[in-house]
Amino acid sequence: MFSRRTFLSLVAGSVAAPTLSFAQTASQKVALYANVGADLTHYDVDVAGAELIKRATVTLPAAVQYAWPHASRRYLYVASSSSAPGYGTAGTEHHVTAFAIDPASGALTRHGEPIRLPTRPIHMSTDIPSENILVAFNNPSAVRIYRINKDFTPGEEVKQPGTIDAGVFAHQVRVTPDNRLAILVTRGNEGTPTKAEDPGALKVFDYKNGVLTNEVSIAPNGGKEFGPRHLDFHPTKPWMYVSIETQNKMYMFRMEDGRINPEIAFRAETLAELNNIRARQAAGTVHVHPNGRFLYGTNRAEQTIDFQGQKVFKGGENSIVVYAINQTTGEPTSIQHIETQKIHPRTFHIDPSGRMLVAEHNAPLNVRDGDAVKTVPAGLSVFRIGDDGKLTFARKYDVDVGDKTMFWMGMVPLSA
Repeated sequence: MFSRRTFLSLVAGSVAAPTLSFAQTASQKVALYANVGADLTHYDVDVAGAELIKRATVTLPAAVQYAWPHASRRYLYVASSSSAPGYGTAGTEHHVTAFAIDPASGALTRHGEPIRLPTRPIHMSTDIPSENILVAFNNPSAVRIYRINKDFTPGEEVKQPGTIDAGVFAHQVRVTPDNRLAILVTRGNEGTPTKAEDPGALKVFDYKNGVLTNEVSIAPNGGKEFGPRHLDFHPTKPWMYVSIETQNKMYMFRMEDGRINPEIAFRAETLAELNNIRARQAAGTVHVHPNGRFLYGTNRAEQTIDFQGQKVFKGGENSIVVYAINQTTGEPTSIQHIETQKIHPRTFHIDPSGRMLVAEHNAPLNVRDGDAVKTVPAGLSVFRIGDDGKLTFARKYDVDVGDKTMFWMGMVPLSA
């Protein structure tokens, strides 16, 4: 077990730039990476101007699913797959590929050969010192761990000592900031008129040197009406925030005595209009601000209806919800809902200085414009973050994805 003091001394390692203080990151150069299908494009980030400048593109063996930087910020590990999302058509190409990040420019250069994975990866991360890569798979639900070689290329799989219960539809895997627990977020599936609900859970393991043991399942109400999707950690307090996709909630859990307390400490809503749900809503990505005072999450809607012979957006909230975090209790209280001005913000990221947020949107969608129909393109929306944590829309970048999808986007502080 580890003490609270040990936890607090280590927890800051979960942020993107573990060796830099919040103040030091204000003038640091940042690179943004965003995909369209198998292409991963680098953008320079002008935080002060809230602008993105498109640079070069690299191509993966298949469509990008997720990426995670090495703790040194000199390498980026990218998961790719030819499978369709969710329970769609299964492909045969699944990989993790390493790229070297130029410390001055942020340009990517492939580093070594990709390693093959057995099925489609939905999420990946590294442990805190970036000694191992953790990969979550959703269909079938699974978690696997791969060594990072001394030359920083992805290596062989770590053999696990026992059977792992990976729940239903894993969606994320993270290691706690003290590097002693690994958490597999398993969403489950909503019930239908012909099929019962698949329960969700947080699968928590003791973690040491890539090995998972002593699994515990956190599943309030047996996992019924508990569909977790994504989590993040507070930078200095033992608090964990979890978005509950299928119930449109934000939950806070406490970490105590080296464990995660299974009791939900606080519950908050994600939607602004609880009595005006026009289509299926889904809570998404969650990130804590680098200063620990604010929390951000996404609301997503994309269902369509027929209009004049075309499929058009049915309506709903595509927004970022902002919470103020009580610095004594950790309770999140919503202070803003702001539309992203595009459809389905699948993910978003906050720059390390905490002054800018960028949201990524999957695909174009038709919307009604009076009696006409127009298309809202896929792309990126950029927001300034104020001292009060609230967002101000700055600009958006339309991206022509063709028949492909924008699926991942993230920012990495450069190490130069």
